Amino acid sequence: MRRILAVVLTLLLAASPALAQPNTLRAVLNLELQVLDPIITTSNVTRAYGYLVFDTLISMDSEGRYKPQMLEGWEASEDRLTWTFRLRPGLAWHDGAPVTAEDCVASLQRWGRRDGLGSRLMAAAKGLRVVDARTFVLELREPFSQVIEAIGKPAAQIPFMMPVRMAAIEHTRPVTETVGSGPYTFDRAEWRQGDRAIFRRNPRYKPREEPADGFAGGKVAHFERIDFVSLPDFSTRVAALQAGEVDYLEFVPTDFITRLQRDRNVRLINPRPIAQMMGAMAINHIHPPFNKVEVRRALQLAMDQGEIIAGLGLPSGMSLPWCQSIFMCGGPYASEAGTERLRDPSIERAREALRASGYANEPVVLLHSTDSVTLNPMALVIIDRLRRTGFNVDVLASDYSSQAQRRLSREPPGRGGWSLMPVVFTGFDILNPLAHYAVAYNCGNNYPGWYCDPAMTPLIEQFGREPDAEKRKALAAEMQRHVHESALMLFNGQFSVPAAHRADVADVLPLGMPVFWNARRVAR
Repeated sequence: MRRILAVVLTLLLAASPALAQPNTLRAVLNLELQVLDPIITTSNVTRAYGYLVFDTLISMDSEGRYKPQMLEGWEASEDRLTWTFRLRPGLAWHDGAPVTAEDCVASLQRWGRRDGLGSRLMAAAKGLRVVDARTFVLELREPFSQVIEAIGKPAAQIPFMMPVRMAAIEHTRPVTETVGSGPYTFDRAEWRQGDRAIFRRNPRYKPREEPADGFAGGKVAHFERIDFVSLPDFSTRVAALQAGEVDYLEFVPTDFITRLQRDRNVRLINPRPIAQMMGAMAINHIHPPFNKVEVRRALQLAMDQGEIIAGLGLPSGMSLPWCQSIFMCGGPYASEAGTERLRDPSIERAREALRASGYANEPVVLLHSTDSVTLNPMALVIIDRLRRTGFNVDVLASDYSSQAQRRLSREPPGRGGWSLMPVVFTGFDILNPLAHYAVAYNCGNNYPGWYCDPAMTPLIEQFGREPDAEKRKALAAEMQRHVHESALMLFNGQFSVPAAHRADVADVLPLGMPVFWNARRVAR
């Protein structure tokens, strides 16, 4: 078996000109790059692409503080209804054109039509206007407590800045150009889906002078080139890392964690709690059977966090025994509101609830992403528990990219749609209620699942206006209660899967998602 694996690995990697080049970092991400517009999708691999190619006005540091990035700074009026932002001098797009306030206004407007938190900000705004080439103003019609948090959010969709010609494209259509102002350029001519994506150091990029800290600080590109390499299976990825054929794995397959811990040529990265992951399950609310809250609540009772997380096979200390805080346990809005009935999951209780719900044996189409280190093992446990409860489960197993595309369909499950899809969020995705996938898109049209709890809408609006931090915590707890009681989305447990890199790669930032500025090659 090892001989066969070695032959496969050789065939996959031998043709690449980047092998063993000290100025190239070869990274294997969890999923393949398919979409080149980080505003149109929440895909983590597109987010990683976005952080290389584009840049943000404001960034969050490792302590959760917001710092200027492309901005020189900002100031708010005394009544906090007028916000003035000023760009750093000398910023340029990859094509050499200067970054202007007009570009940034157009980028924020497009993002604000797509993103949950962005749409809340824009709803509170009178408008954005350009003052001069480096200055623009946001004017609010009413107080909004999350202006900086919105513009500086590190979670998808991230407000990456784009040239005005790209930002002018309708938010429902993906941009086709790849011109940003970030530390790397994307080599579109060398892109081979299912094989590789290549990024080259941007000679025009001006990093900030501060040291890199979280997503903030100086984004220094030490490597001349970053390659996203596609490898077909988990064992091949690990073998490639150990052989020095690749430098970085976004996620270590859980069966191989102990093996890599013992390899002196490999280093594992365990993210801090704020950057851990939360397993969840998106539910289609517009078609039977889960358009009925009673069926969704039966589904809740069937899901056992302990069993689902155990399916990942993580070593001790890499998961929490139980967490139903939708804003991450250990996060600023963590609470146990609405969790009482979720503490004792039971197939028997779930069966009884399902019988009482009026479930008519409608097919439950579950999208099973077999190529994901995290989603694949969790889905196997979920499928088993669904069937034991009495759901008529139709499993559609394929790669994540295909599933993500199908998840956009509003068609009935049996005609190209879907019912359930296991997903994974990073902590950054769900720390802020106004950016949270189970809250921010309530009664909207942008997040697949299309949930709506009208009683939660005034809570969301009040949170956006509330200046007092303690009162915001109380509002967040009440939102969580609604999410659990209406079973808008299910939460399957908090955990971390380490990344890994070769020992001769240093200063990789432990953010729970791949960013490659600051990383550098060192002699050993």
